[in-house]
Amino acid sequence: METSTRPAPTFDDVVLGRRSIRGFTPKPVPKALIKEIIGLAMRAPSSLNTQPWHFHVVTGAPLDRIRQGNVERNLAGVPSSREFRMHGDYGGVHRERQIEIAKQLFAAMGIERHDQDKRTDWVLRGFRQFDAPVSIVVTYDRSIHGGDIGPFDCGAVTNALVNAAWSRGLGCVINSQGIMQSPVVREHAGIPDDQVIMICVAMGYPDDSFPANDVVSRRKSVDEAAVFVGFDD
Repeated sequence: METSTRPAPTFDDVVLGRRSIRGFTPKPVPKALIKEIIGLAMRAPSSLNTQPWHFHVVTGAPLDRIRQGNVERNLAGVPSSREFRMHGDYGGVHRERQIEIAKQLFAAMGIERHDQDKRTDWVLRGFRQFDAPVSIVVTYDRSIHGGDIGPFDCGAVTNALVNAAWSRGLGCVINSQGIMQSPVVREHAGIPDDQVIMICVAMGYPDDSFPANDVVSRRKSVDEAAVFVGFDD
């Protein structure tokens, strides 16, 4: 069997190189590779080592049924039934960053401000989980629902998941649009009632010809984000 001579990426390579992937090839992702990635992700820290997370890995016909149901219900005006708390519309600098990345993506894809058809198609791609060959639905135990620690722990493991995938040559995008219609996701992913749907991650091999995959979001500086107390400058 042919082996790669390319050196493994360093931690810095993964963190600095990773970006959200919104265009995928149809190449199937081996189950064994996904298990390896999840195994790495589960090294993420959790409160008191509770490890409340579960991963429902969906592909093929069940994923197609989720895409179809999510699109049909959203287009029919069925209200979102995402199971995590929403904060409402963004404002201030958060809204500015939201607009900035949207402008970057639309510019890369050649979507003009007045082109409603292309804008609608972009939204529908999100409902379809960007046509990725794999969706990983992250859930946590309902027995701890109502607090913020379970979702916090799921955020940690999801971050670890997308980085682990990138280190193995796979791309991801964390996508709440794909779980807007939670009954559809719950049915076709076989998620039991004692688990809360937190988020989903679209995963697959990046399509290098898809322009939006080259978009790198601007990050605020350490000086903007961090306050240092008690240090001698």
